[in-house]
Order: sequence, then structure tokens, then C-alpha cells
Amino acid sequence: MTGSCKTCKTRDENARMPSRIKSPQQLIAESGGDLEGHGLKRTMGLFQLVCFGVGAIVGTGIFVGLADSVAEAGPAVVVSFVLAAITCVFTAFSFAELGGAIPVSGSSYSFAYASLGERAAFLVGWCLLLEYGVSVSAVAVGWSQYLDELLHSVTGLRLPEALAAGPAEGGVVNLPAVVVILMAATLLVRGVRESARATAAMSILKIGILVVFCAIGFSAFEAGNLSPFATEGMAGVTAGASVAFFSYIGFDAITTAGEEVKNPRRNIPLAILVCIGLVTVLYCAVALAAIGALGADDVAGQPAALSLVVDRVTGSSVGGGVIAFGAVVAIASVVLAVMYGQTRVLMAMARDGLMPRILERVSPKTATPVANTWIVAAVFAVPAAFAPLDVVVDLTTIGTLAVMAVVNLAVMVLRRREPGLGRSFKVPFYPVSPVLGIGFCLYLIWGTGWRTWLVFACFLVVGAVLYAVYGRRHSRLALTAADGAAGRAPGGA
Repeated sequence: MTGSCKTCKTRDENARMPSRIKSPQQLIAESGGDLEGHGLKRTMGLFQLVCFGVGAIVGTGIFVGLADSVAEAGPAVVVSFVLAAITCVFTAFSFAELGGAIPVSGSSYSFAYASLGERAAFLVGWCLLLEYGVSVSAVAVGWSQYLDELLHSVTGLRLPEALAAGPAEGGVVNLPAVVVILMAATLLVRGVRESARATAAMSILKIGILVVFCAIGFSAFEAGNLSPFATEGMAGVTAGASVAFFSYIGFDAITTAGEEVKNPRRNIPLAILVCIGLVTVLYCAVALAAIGALGADDVAGQPAALSLVVDRVTGSSVGGGVIAFGAVVAIASVVLAVMYGQTRVLMAMARDGLMPRILERVSPKTATPVANTWIVAAVFAVPAAFAPLDVVVDLTTIGTLAVMAVVNLAVMVLRRREPGLGRSFKVPFYPVSPVLGIGFCLYLIWGTGWRTWLVFACFLVVGAVLYAVYGRRHSRLALTAADGAAGRAPGGA
């Protein structure tokens, strides 16, 4: 009885620990990060990983979000894309260093656990629900818009308004958005190899479509369409960058594949840097081509802006239909890649006891977290069906920027605490790069507006309550430490 009371006392004392930190070595050992991770198989090479990164990035942000960015910044949207890219580049360096040093499925969540402790890690994982989960909803809404455009181009018909938009946009339910999420879930549960092949094929196709768009747009380029350039001044550029930032969300999903990538310490950092460089060049070219061909006023606010540009330039709906087809494929690949990232982060959190255990179970037949995938699909089909695109985009952006700021901070903490940690890639110009990364993230957060700050603050409060009520009590790190302390105490055995 005495031993039991001492065990309870030790658990209570452990639960009150101000900081619970997992070392990078412990994270790697628990996940099998240098071997095979918890039933997951290493099937993705560098090419597939780059395609996976492109698949996670290029989608709604450029095919749909371009019009919103132009509405904020005018022709200076090109500067907005560059500003958003600079923010991503500094943070990409940090992700590359940590992804090579800690190749596990948890991504930013695991990096925070190793540097800032469990409470911060839980909140980062909670924010990743915005970055990955809610962005799936936003991306699915964009997919619905281009599917409608494709149907109109091919048949002359439109989707019924009641089934093609949520209540805030004049409809009842966005059924196509739900369908694309369920299609992605079906492919993900079949296996990583099949999902990676599908993502690679779709990524190559959408890059080709955007290159064709640039060729068409630049054929009708008029320099006068870029003047006046910064119609809203620097404030417009900043607001445009905050919107354009959504176009880059997803590159960090590469680190969620840490346990399913061949030679992760080399391939993860390399894939991150290649993806950011490729996507930045592509986005700036698309923005210039669109505005140069049509003018900022005609591009702003158009839900299927790229199809509109091609229709106007070619004088035919055929070209716009091809772009719409490319957008449908592109956005579907983002849903697939981002849902993959979300399931792996939840799996890592469940492995640590901070989420229900059902989320960590891997099917021995398919080597995928089947229940986890279907739960994610079901949960995020709801906002996709009923929420307007702009609401979920703003929330996703601020959640992602907050996570990126934490990752930059994690690099600096681990450089100090773990100087001997094996790093296959090191952030250049340290510590200037991570400090600038944090600064740019805060700058873009400022551009999202006070309403978004308020909603995000409420979201964080809910996350903190969930951690206190569930995560803190079920943490395997704390329970293991308590059991070990009880075993060492007199009478504890």
C-alpha cells in the first residue's frame, strides 16, 4: 500500500514538471527513424520526395489564391510572392537542418518536443491541425471551383449551386470538396508506394500545365498592365504576401515522411531546398504572365483566374478547359499530400500519448495508419463542405506562420543544447538566418489582421485546455518517468 501511495505521489510530482523534453536520440530510437519506423516502410527516394513536396505545395494557392493576392497588392503581387518566398527560405533552412538531424514522422511537433518541451510540442501539433488539416478543407473548396470550370468548359453545364458551395456562398453543401477528400483517403490507405506514384504523376502534370500557361500568358504580355505597380503601397504588398504565403504551405510536409524515405538524412534537406527554389520561380512567372496578359483589375477576385486568362488570350474556352483540368489534378494532389502529412503528425502525437492510441495503429497489411486516415478525412470533410475558402485560408496561414517561427527557434535551442547532434545539413549564416525567419513570420502574421489574430488566440486557448485535460495526463514520457522513479523509491518494487 505504501509503495502504491509513493507511486501515485511520484506520478503527481512528475505531472507538475515545468518542462518535459525528449532528446533527439530518444525520438529517433522510439520511431525507428534510422531503421523502419513503427511498421512504416522506406519506399520513397529523392525524386519521389521532391514530387511529394511539389504535390503538397502547388495547388489552390496559385490556381485560386492568386486572384486574392492580386486584389491586395495589384501588379506588385510579384513582390508579395518573393516576400512570402523569403520567409519560407529562411524557415526551409531550419526545416532542412532539423529534418536531417531528427528524421521522424512528427515534423515540427517532434522538433518542438526535442527543444521546447511537451507543452509547446502539443500546441505546435495543435497548430498543425490548421496547417495540414484545415488547409485540406481550403484546398478541397478550391478543387470544387475548378471542377465546376472544367465541367462548364467541356459540357457547357455548371454544377448545381446548392451542391457546389457552402451556405456562406449561396449553396447548401460543397459536395465535390467532400468527394476529393474521400478519394484521397482511399488512395492513402492503400499504401505509401501507390500514393507516392500518384503524387509524382500529378506533380509532373501540373508543372507542365503551369509552364504552358506561362507560355500563353507571356505571348500576350503588355508592360503597361504592370503600371501603376504598387497600387496599395507597402501595406498592400504585405497583405498580398500574407495571402500569397498560403501558396507555399506544404513544403514542411516533406519532413513528415521521415520514417518512409530512403536515406532521410540526405534526401529530406535536399528535397526541401529543391522544392522551395522550383516553386518560387514558377509562382513569380505565373503571376507576371497573368497580370501582363490581362491586367491586375481583371485578374483580381476571379475564382478560376488562370482559366480566364487563357480563355481571353486564345479566344477559346478549350485552353481554359486544359488549365482547369490541370488545376483539378494539381489540387487533388495537394489534398493527397497534405492529408498524408496530417496523419503522420497525429500518429507521432498518439505514439507519445498526447492523442488517442487509435491514431498510431498501423495496418500490417498496407503499412498505413488506416483508422487515422479515415478519421482525418471525416473530420475535415465538414469545413470543406460548409466553410467559405477565405476563412480557412486565413486560419491556415497564421497557424503555419506560428509553427514556422517555433521551428526557427528550435534550431537555435538545439544548437545550444545538442551541439554534438549529427546534422547532415546546417543552416547557413547562423544565427542570422533563423532570427530573420522568425522576424519574417511575425511580419506576415501582422498582415493577417486582428480578426484572424483573435480567432487564432481562441484556437490556442482550446489547445491549451485539451493538453491540460488529456495530453498532460496521458503523456507516455511522464508516465514512464514516474514508473521509473517509483521503481527506484524504497518499497516501490
